[in-house]
Amino acid sequence: MKPRVGRIVSGVVVAIALLVPVGAVAQTPPPLPCAEATLPSGAKSLICVPPVGWNQQLVVYAPGYAAPGPLLSFHDLTLGGVNLPALVLSQGYAFATTSYRQNGLAILEGADDIRELVTAFTVRVAPPLRTFMTGGSEGGLVAALLLEQSPGMFSSGLAACSPVGTFRGQVNYIGDFRVLFDYFFPEVIPGSAIDVPFYVVEDWFKTYLPAALLALAANPTRALELMRTSGAAYDPANLATIGETAAHVLTYNIISTADAALKLGGNPYGNQFKLYLGSSNDLRLNLRVERFAASAAAVAEMKKYETTGNLTRRLVTLHTTADDLVPFVHEPLYLAKVFLTGHSGLVPLPVKRYGHCNFNANELLTAFALTVQ
Repeated sequence: MKPRVGRIVSGVVVAIALLVPVGAVAQTPPPLPCAEATLPSGAKSLICVPPVGWNQQLVVYAPGYAAPGPLLSFHDLTLGGVNLPALVLSQGYAFATTSYRQNGLAILEGADDIRELVTAFTVRVAPPLRTFMTGGSEGGLVAALLLEQSPGMFSSGLAACSPVGTFRGQVNYIGDFRVLFDYFFPEVIPGSAIDVPFYVVEDWFKTYLPAALLALAANPTRALELMRTSGAAYDPANLATIGETAAHVLTYNIISTADAALKLGGNPYGNQFKLYLGSSNDLRLNLRVERFAASAAAVAEMKKYETTGNLTRRLVTLHTTADDLVPFVHEPLYLAKVFLTGHSGLVPLPVKRYGHCNFNANELLTAFALTVQ
């Protein structure tokens, strides 16, 4: 058992370094021919056009989740270590993105901001011959919803590592992981899956996340049970990824819970009838794990965030098969939705690898080529 403990411990420092949530740290736009402005909604816009050789086509990018807070900024402009504006401009395309009008949960508002962004580009630059909708993580869901709801604005799209299969399922995945962590490691994190004290949010990276990771490292047997019962992905060949997965998912529970409840009109997470399997004593687990009921208002509101599969434009989906934050199961779920509508515009691109949005440049270029061909 000691080698396992050592391998998980070795992941603690790595996990803390990697797990500032997407958008929690603003990224400075690259030194490209770009212009910033403000959209009618109050969201910031960034529009970049190649100084020479523009092919009269536009790539629009919907960024991922930004931690709740008042400061709007351009973020999530690097995917898989690739600078997205630089990549797009190097291929002769114009690039446009937005901060959204708000941080935190911003999917519906983000879709409206993207519509304003496309209009702004047409006015400020020129009407593009073709417009491609792209996005990563939460932004990938924005991209999919826009392809379904506003197909006349876009020629095709790309959604990377995104919860396109079921928004409510993604909410429950985050909540399930937290209640299971609290069952296997009680009293490590104050509060609950639906009630996160303010002081825990404030001291998360300094105090409570390190405590959670050390608890995992001290009991690798329970750590593995947490992975099995939650269905969360990790790399069996590298047990340090258990800590990385736990930190990713728990961080999103901590920073997003209050914001999501506020915007959805109540607690969106429910596990009243969930059956958990994979522990050493499933009967005990299901009797003692904390249970919650989602509010009716939040359940109704979440329906607006669900994809329908009604694709009349091509949508390429790029997803790692062992995505720890947005599980790969979203891909077959969305494929089934598209199939049931009678459409065939979905082009799934699975990447056999661990990690959220963990792509290399060649994989991104392949997905991009299939999007714009």
